[in-house]
Amino acid sequence: MRYVVGYQPDARGADAVALAVAIARAQGAELDLMLVLGEDAPYVAVNPDGKRVHAEEQQTLTAQREAFNLIPPDVTARFHVRHGHSFAATLIEAAVEFESALIVIGAASNGLFKRYTVGSVANALLHASPIPVALAPRGFQRTDPIERLTAFIGRREGADAAVEVALIAAGRRNVPLRFVSLVELDERGDGGENINAAHRHANTVLAEAAKRLPEGHEATVEVAHGRTLEEAVDSLDWLDGEIVIVGSSRLAQKNQLFLGSTANKVLRALPVPMVVVPRDYERAESHPLG
Repeated sequence: MRYVVGYQPDARGADAVALAVAIARAQGAELDLMLVLGEDAPYVAVNPDGKRVHAEEQQTLTAQREAFNLIPPDVTARFHVRHGHSFAATLIEAAVEFESALIVIGAASNGLFKRYTVGSVANALLHASPIPVALAPRGFQRTDPIERLTAFIGRREGADAAVEVALIAAGRRNVPLRFVSLVELDERGDGGENINAAHRHANTVLAEAAKRLPEGHEATVEVAHGRTLEEAVDSLDWLDGEIVIVGSSRLAQKNQLFLGSTANKVLRALPVPMVVVPRDYERAESHPLG
């Protein structure tokens, strides 16, 4: 199994590599680190030894050295350089070519610490990729294996793919699985019926999960509510080694991502990495976390 990692020699690139390593360790996956450069012709520069080299060559060698310094010995990684006008489109092309199970990127650099600010690359991927996308929050450094998976559940189209991925991943890796249903209260702070409905749906999902998970596997459900979705997310307890799985919007084309308004709100409040699964994703058996 291979993951494509959108790499840049900066903090955002380091966040992406750390997350990719953490997930790869759970699966024994290999990483393809992608440095995407513009299509302008390179120019000549002088390196510290006085040797004249193409600036692009120098940039590539420096980025490769810095990238491999972030890779532990137990993880296999390759470094690639591609040219293209669009960072996101180039990552998607590479992921399709390599038959990758996941694209991993870092959040925009101007976000709050351990919070997301979706930049242009992430936005393009989260609205077009046919492959699951993992997004590391700013400042993410943990490279130890995953401790728990949380799947956000709902009744809208797209949620089933996320549940499927979470079930297979948790079952194969014996990782605790938590299902979470979020409820946004009305202006009066009253959402009794919605909360009750969320509990009923969550318990139904848990009952179905119990039939498919190995005997004795830990699986739980929670219903979180607040005046906003962000407040509901903030009310949850999070482990350092947790990853959230969500499905893409019902507006997505089949087998593609589209991050709807609800997922966007959740994304901005999360303190942990998130994997977004395309609607009707058909490669669940070889999915990124299994």
